[in-house]
Amino acid sequence: MGSAFGWGTLAASSLVIGAIIAFLFRLSLRTIGLIMAFGAGVLISAVAFDLIAEAFEMSSGTGWSIAGLFAGCAVFFGGDTLIDRLGGGERKDADGSQESGSSLAIVLGTVLDGVPESMVIGLTIFKGGAVGAAYLIAVFISNLPESISSTSGLVASGWEKSRVLWMWIGIAIVSGLASLAGYALFQESSPDVVAFVLAFAAGAILTMLANTMMPEAYEHGGKWVGVATTIGFAVAFTIHVLD
Repeated sequence: MGSAFGWGTLAASSLVIGAIIAFLFRLSLRTIGLIMAFGAGVLISAVAFDLIAEAFEMSSGTGWSIAGLFAGCAVFFGGDTLIDRLGGGERKDADGSQESGSSLAIVLGTVLDGVPESMVIGLTIFKGGAVGAAYLIAVFISNLPESISSTSGLVASGWEKSRVLWMWIGIAIVSGLASLAGYALFQESSPDVVAFVLAFAAGAILTMLANTMMPEAYEHGGKWVGVATTIGFAVAFTIHVLD
């Protein structure tokens, strides 16, 4: 169980690294947009090859995977809509739009973005006895642009750097706990239930990408985000093949 918490925290530690990068280097909005697009491509690959494909192979039929996919979409959409109303809708913006938002909603929204992918880390450790390297690397890489973008925006909106850093440290710990939950909660579960959970995470991540990450990337990066997304997808796919 300790390893599940450790690996989940390690994958989320890139949130802290991304914040430090944003503190040290003044990145243009265009650069941040392209970095976010790269991270989106990485996550799309992880969803396709490490979540949905795995869920389909484990389940006794496609129904479990489809049900999980739409359930994850619905839960994330509902949570994201609520957080938007509370004032956390601009949490990934890099231009300081968070100034008018609620601090608590921004933090809750960021946690919502990261919990589904973290739970899968613990689940894969339970299922296979070891963490899936390809998925772990994909999560680690994709967290960097999210953190860089959000940190730049939060600092621009007036947040103190120490406050931002502690927020990311706290979210990294929460992500470790989510990974631990993914390991502990499904010990007695059938392959169909595990498949449902994997697909659930896939649906939540896809909805997050479409609702928050990719629109922000395109707004700042322009048409080149398509190239950056494809590169991210190719990098993650290569890691998956070599794993």
